[in-house]
Order: sequence, then C-alpha cells, then structure tokens
Amino acid sequence: MAITDELAALREQTLSAIEEAVDTAALDAVRVAVIGKSGTLTGYLRNMGQVAKEQRAEVGKAVNEARKVVEEALEARKATLAAAELAASIDAAAVDITLPGRTQQLGTRHLINRVSEEICDVFLGLGYTVAEGPEVETDYYNFTALNAPADHPSRSMQDTFYVVDRSGDEAAVRGESDVLLRTQTSGVQVHCMEDQELPIYIVAPGKVFRRDVADPSHLPQFTQIEGLVVDKGITFGDLKGTLDYFCKAVFGPERKTRFRAHYFPFTEPSAEVDVSCGVCHGEGCRMCKGTGWLEILGCGMVDPNVLEMSGIDPEVYSGFAFGVGVERVACLKYNVPDLRYLLQGDMRFLRQF
Repeated sequence: MAITDELAALREQTLSAIEEAVDTAALDAVRVAVIGKSGTLTGYLRNMGQVAKEQRAEVGKAVNEARKVVEEALEARKATLAAAELAASIDAAAVDITLPGRTQQLGTRHLINRVSEEICDVFLGLGYTVAEGPEVETDYYNFTALNAPADHPSRSMQDTFYVVDRSGDEAAVRGESDVLLRTQTSGVQVHCMEDQELPIYIVAPGKVFRRDVADPSHLPQFTQIEGLVVDKGITFGDLKGTLDYFCKAVFGPERKTRFRAHYFPFTEPSAEVDVSCGVCHGEGCRMCKGTGWLEILGCGMVDPNVLEMSGIDPEVYSGFAFGVGVERVACLKYNVPDLRYLLQGDMRFLRQF
C-alpha cells in the first residue's frame, strides 16, 4: 500500500475515533495517540528521510493535510464535549428551590455556664456585684484569713493541690508550700473586704480545685459561687430570706428550703441549706434518698475574727457568706444523676439543654 493510502486510512480512522470519544479525557487520549510526540501521524514526519526523494513532496503534503484535518476535528469535538460536561455539571449542582430548607443547628451555652450566669443574675437583681480573683492563691487568703490557721482541723476537710516550683521544692510536695490552687472562692471575699469600701454585696464565681476522685457526686475541679454581704445591722434573718429567695428563683416558687446547723471555720453560726426534692415534691424518692430534701449549699454569719483580719470592726459591721456548687445546682435542677456527665462532652447529653 502506498504511503499516501496509509495516511488516508489513518486520517479516516482518527476522525472516526474522535467522533466516538465520549468525554474530553477520551478525546485527549486520541490526540496523544495520533499527533502526540510518539503519535502515529507524527511518526510519518520523523521518517521522511526514509521516503524516496521523488515522493517526499507528495507524502509531506499528505501528512500536513491529515494533521490539519485531525486538529480541526479535535478542536470541534472538544468544544462539543466540554459544553456537554459543563451542562451536566450544572445540572448535578443545581438547587431545587422548591425543596424545604435545612435548619442550621445552632450552638448553645454549656449547661455549667448557663446555670452559673443564672445564679449570678439572681443576685445582680438584688443589687450585688460580681467579683473575681486568682485561681492560684496563697495559703493566707485560702485558709488563714478565713479563720483556719496552719494547725486548724478544718484544713483536713479540703485536700489541696499545692504548687511546686521548678526546682521540685520538697516542702511543696509535702503540702507545706504557701502557694496553691484555691479550694474555694472564699479568698475573693477576703480580697474584697481588704480592697473595697463598705458596705459589700458580692458574688464570686470561679473554678476551684480539690483532690477528690471523680464520682457521681464529686469532681476534682468544679465551679463555685461564693456570696458575701458586709453591712451594718446584717442578721441571720437576712441570710435566710436571701437564700430562700435564691432557691425559689432557681428551682421554682413551689420549692421549700430548710436550714440545718453545721460547722464552717469562717462563719458562726453556720448552716447547710436543703431544698425540697423536685422529683417527689418532698414525699421521698431515690433522688433524695427518701428524705424529701436535697442539700445545695453552705452558709453562715461571717465570723468576727474574719472581719478583724480584714480590717473591719465587728462591733460596727456584720455580714453573712454562702457558697454553692454550680454543677450540683445544675444536676439538681435538671435531675442529672451524675456530675461527670457535665464534663464528658457527649453531645447526645448536652443537646438536651
């Protein structure tokens, strides 16, 4: 077969392959196979030296014409396939505006933060202000200034994280350091009594740390809100009225409160406050262990020694203080059986609130 006949046959085969290409990828494969660097048609140009001299002009002309026809066919088919692919892509990505929309899920405040803010809002409504203090505290503000000297037995009530310096101070390891992670936000009260003008009406929310093993009713880190009032003429009746109002504001107007005598080193007299069970309404159930009551906080009248150490005359001023655990209030309010649920990050649980 003459070379020109071979070129004519190759051209027809290539044009047929171009028409049969179903997408731009298949079309590009045809292009590479025919007019690429190693393509069949390109091979004829590379082998022109082997063609007889009297046939070179004719063969060269036939190769160039075939290449031109193939390139034009490739461009035309490419434009057709690209338009089809674009249309298909647009159809696949099209939005049916008649379909109902999807509601975007919105985030919410964590239950601990929400309850903490709710408690603070109750007292802000009574004219209190919010005070803050350091989480790394000195022994003096965490214990001594709150009527708990170094040999006081009340220190054993709260296992403490002492801060060890970089040299690995053995005194700190033994618990003899004077720097620690606060076990209560009561130290904020001492700072306020030293720095603020009287009268004082504050609540102090914040994280506290104790060497407790996490279980359904204990956490090594939790959120506490301490309250302090120092003014002239403050009585235990003011304390009872304030906390009764607080319990009804948080748990509902139908809830009852009771005060039980207790001991705290920085208040005298001291009491623990219970609220009637919201599950059985005081009848007795598993939630309240059959008593009809749930313990929520500790409180008392500020000990005169605490006032004196902060430079306040106990003969002129008196006051009361209280402390409430936010996680405990959250669990009691929403009937959560385990404090650890609040910190596990399980979205199935958190989405309920």
